This record gives sequence, C-alpha cells and structure tokens, in this order.
Amino acid sequence: MRERVLMLTGTLLLGACSDDDVIFDPSGGSAPPIGVDATYYNRAVTVYWELASGWNGEAFRVFSKRVGVESFFFIAEVTSCSSGLCEYTDTNISSNVSYDYFVSAVDPDTGVETESERTVRVSVPSFTPPPVPTDLEVIALDATNYMRWNDDARLDDEFSAYRIYLLSDGGATQILLGDSDSPAFLDALAENGVTSTYAVSSVDVYGHESGTSFSREGTPRPDFTGELVYSFMDQPTLSGFRFRESDQDDPIVDGVSPTRHFRLETDVSGWWLVPGPSAEVNPVGAFTTELKCGVAADAQCVDWTTAPLSGYGPADILVEPEFTYVWRVVESGLVHYGAVRVTLLGMDQFGDELMIFDWAYQIQPGNPQLGVR
Repeated sequence: MRERVLMLTGTLLLGACSDDDVIFDPSGGSAPPIGVDATYYNRAVTVYWELASGWNGEAFRVFSKRVGVESFFFIAEVTSCSSGLCEYTDTNISSNVSYDYFVSAVDPDTGVETESERTVRVSVPSFTPPPVPTDLEVIALDATNYMRWNDDARLDDEFSAYRIYLLSDGGATQILLGDSDSPAFLDALAENGVTSTYAVSSVDVYGHESGTSFSREGTPRPDFTGELVYSFMDQPTLSGFRFRESDQDDPIVDGVSPTRHFRLETDVSGWWLVPGPSAEVNPVGAFTTELKCGVAADAQCVDWTTAPLSGYGPADILVEPEFTYVWRVVESGLVHYGAVRVTLLGMDQFGDELMIFDWAYQIQPGNPQLGVR
C-alpha cells in the first residue's frame, strides 16, 4: 500500500478529510480504475483513466507527490465521468519538477478504497515559451491579406508552431485565425476595402505560448493581371482604362470617355499614359519584378508597397516594361490610389500598338496601401 497524506486542493474536492477517512481493503471494495495515465500540457498535468467493467457509480480520488517525496497527497475527488472516461487537471505544479500520480475508487457505503495498479510519472518542463515573433508584415492582395514575419522562434529547441490572431476593439479582442509551421499565413477571408489587424505568437510542443507580436494592418484591394489596352491612334474605343472595384465591370473604356482614368497614346518617342479628367499620375515610375510580392514570391521580388501622398500631376507619362506607375484618382470627392505595372509594349498581328499590364486599386478612400504596410 502506498503511503499517503491527505491534502485538499482545487475546486473538485469534497469536504475536509483526515488519515482516518482513508480505508483500504485489498480483499473487497469497488472495482479499481484502469488504464491510468497522465500527460503534461501548458502548465497543467491531466490525469485520466477508464471505468472498470464492475464500476457502479463510485467516486474517485486522485493522489500526487513530487518525485523524491515519500508520501502521496490527496489532491482531488472526481464524481462524474463522460463516455467511460474520467480525468482531472492538476494546475498546482511547478516547472522542472517530476510528479507521480495514482487514482483510487471509493465505495460510497463503506468508504473502502481500491487503488489503481499503476502509478504514473510526469516530468514537468520549464514554463518558458519560445520568443515573440518579430518583423510582422501584412501584404494586401486581392480579397486576401498575406502575412510574413521573422522565423527566429524556430531556433527554440521545443518550437512547434506560430499562432495568428485577428484583433479588434483596439487589440482587446483576439480571434485565433489558425496555426502555421512556417513564418507566413494567408487570410483568405479578408475583404477588399476592409482593414484587418493581425498579431502573431509562437508556441512550443508543450503548449507554452509567447506574447503576441506588434500588430500590423492590411487592407485588401482588387488587382488584375494580363489587362490589354490599345493605342488611341489605332483603336480609340479600346484605348481608355478605368480602375474598377470588381472584375464584373469591364475596365476598358473609350479613349474619349470622361470616366476614363487614362488612355494609351503612342508616337515616335514611345508609349504614353495620358491621365483622364479625374486622375493624376506620379511622374516617377519604379522598376518592379511583380505588381505585388505575395505568396511564394522569391527573395529578389521587388514591388511598390505604398502610394506617395503627394507629387501627382496631370502630365502625360512615358512608360517602360517592368515599371510600376502609381495613380491618384478622385471618385465622388474621395481620393483613391491605384498602381499599373507594364508587362509588355508591342503590336498585335494587325500592327496595332498595345500595352499589356497588371493593375491594383485600393477601394478604401484615402488608404495609400498597395502592398506591405
């Protein structure tokens, strides 16, 4: 028989007990609990067991002791189980300490206890979580926000995964979006024109979770690839372009339409974008390798991240392939920003000059975010 000392802890305990309350009769009493085992996770040890075939509704008592200490302590009484399984969670533990546990069934009429045959040992690790993730970035894509961050937490020997949270109420409310075993995550539930705020934590194999990173925002916006517009000199009705909020609306308009944001013109000097009545273009384009460096972008990817807030004008701009040009347009008195990346300047089989390009449009008024930040 194991030597025991009674001590009450937790909220599942019933009344005070003394040594005289523990009666053990190896020749009779209740059917013992079977399959006793215990596991550690996130600053708690869960002891669990199965009901024996002869179980008749008896309560169970859980006993524990530190390894190296002679006597067991009574820590809890469990009076209900679910689907033939019972468990008790012990949170009164310390890091870097090992504990032994056993369980007994108590006859309600005689008080006789029948102990489990097995005593289980659990080694509690250090409670120290992995490092807090750093350098969180949010890249706004079309109806999607793509997040990436520093992978230093993986250097922790016990690292398991990252957890990604959606924040609201100024960060007071956190909703777990999911886990990731890599330093990146794609929120495919984000909506165009709606700003979302995110933070990331790291967790180890024992469930210890770090604090969350500094929060970052992302506002998805429509973007499209492979758009084609003709030169006003060759096909004027297909030479105008208007930024759109939805792919259900054709962005190609007549080159003389007052709703156009620009039209394409060509001369001996090259291909020109000519701003429409409600649009201005930043006079300095930038070399880019992609419209947006999103998911699976290589390390050398270059995009234009945030629209400038000033410097726009109505002057025509000479364009080059692989350059991105940023626009400011006014709709219903509200400023919106867009980007056009030229992928090809050339002619079709009939000799008509054209431009193929990718484009993005921020539908949230005043938001200059076209990618990261």
